[in-house]
Amino acid sequence: MAHEDGRILVQELMPVALTCGQTDAQVRSCLRRMVGEELLERTVDEDGLVVYVATQKGQDVLGGLYEKTKLAYGQDAAGSGWDRRWRLVFFAIPEAMRATRDRFRDRLLDLGGAQVHPGLYISPHDWHAKVRTEASKLAIEGFIGMATTDDLLVGGLQDPRAIAERLWPVKTLFERYKVFADELRSVPTALAEMRNRHERLGDDLFLSGALAVAVAFQECFHDDPLLPPELLPRPWPGQVARELLVQCRKMALMIRATRSQPVPFRYFDAAVEGI
Repeated sequence: MAHEDGRILVQELMPVALTCGQTDAQVRSCLRRMVGEELLERTVDEDGLVVYVATQKGQDVLGGLYEKTKLAYGQDAAGSGWDRRWRLVFFAIPEAMRATRDRFRDRLLDLGGAQVHPGLYISPHDWHAKVRTEASKLAIEGFIGMATTDDLLVGGLQDPRAIAERLWPVKTLFERYKVFADELRSVPTALAEMRNRHERLGDDLFLSGALAVAVAFQECFHDDPLLPPELLPRPWPGQVARELLVQCRKMALMIRATRSQPVPFRYFDAAVEGI
């Protein structure tokens, strides 16, 4: 429900949340929690209406999801393009800075990295600039190092696909995406049939359906390191799931009965457009 500038308007949010089966109390409790986590800031505009604005931390989360979505669909469209180079990040952060060390490790995992050994993380993506930014935010630049190589041996494995399967949950993600895709596969056809019959999709179904599908997809997508296609089994059900998601989204928007109401998931639309 966030606008491009990070604003969330309560008068827009509440009707959508209620349509999706969330109570007023649940939504306000969630908003308070997000304020407490410094993701949102509560303000009142000149008309006296409550507005929640994404903090820098909140903007980083939104921006990270936007960039990850672009990367996913960009890789799907290209089908190849990995330069066969591994990027390594290694660090020795003192025990006295344990909390900072844990935060840095979490960010490396969020960026799609995998642990090779304690203090050594790896990614097939060129993530060094992002890692330097994170290290700067945490003031640990002096404790980290980086390297790039096309000659990597991990646990006796040298084949890139074998390394990927060892370090990332490729098989588990394969099954999770397959379940999601199988459950969604019939939806585009059903929506197309509604369009052919000149039927409209009311917001009670549009909003609740969009939320349910987005939550189910995000449960897979959040854990996906977005490895290059060269490192994944073919066909990859993650790509199939993303294609189905776009088909459902476009078709549902075309037959939505109420065109003037807020449209959730603007960031998804913006990320996918133009790819």
